[in-house]
Amino acid sequence: MPGKMQNMKDCFEYEIIRSDRKTTSLIVKNGQVIVRAPLRKKESEIITFVESHAGWVLQKLKESEARQKKTADIPKLTPVGIQGLLRKAENYIPGRVAYFAPLVGVTYGKITFRIYKSKWGSCMADGRLQFNILLMLAPDDVIDSVIVHELCHRKQMNHSALFYREVLKVMPDYYQVNGWLKQHGPEIMRRGGF
Repeated sequence: MPGKMQNMKDCFEYEIIRSDRKTTSLIVKNGQVIVRAPLRKKESEIITFVESHAGWVLQKLKESEARQKKTADIPKLTPVGIQGLLRKAENYIPGRVAYFAPLVGVTYGKITFRIYKSKWGSCMADGRLQFNILLMLAPDDVIDSVIVHELCHRKQMNHSALFYREVLKVMPDYYQVNGWLKQHGPEIMRRGGF
């Protein structure tokens, strides 16, 4: 269900998605505003909720627009460039996984590579690891942070406090290093065509 918010000079449209939930939330992603609301919540209450968070939404929309402008002119990788990154990943990442696995205290299975459009790696329950070849466009310590993250999933297959405790044991500056990906990740993904 679409809605529209008007705030003197500013206005934005939003989509309301109702579901069997207890709370109302706002999500701003890729320039779109989504309101998730309980099935029985009155529309007037939803509008009041959106209006009370209008400043936050407008700020997030502004940030999203700035990110899109920043990444619009980034050249996409050619097939040859992608093959080059794949070779780099195959030569670099397995050695780093072998280095960090004993520090984390885990074993692992086969390592594979591909281009993901929204994640940097994954860990399967059987120990197989997959890494995004676009990681090779990031600094070495950032690549290491993703490797440690995925290896720690061998102990905790979630993102709980226990999981992050395992990560911080091996990489105490994880949040700082990983922050680089949060800031520059959209640019890297854009190079991959996403």
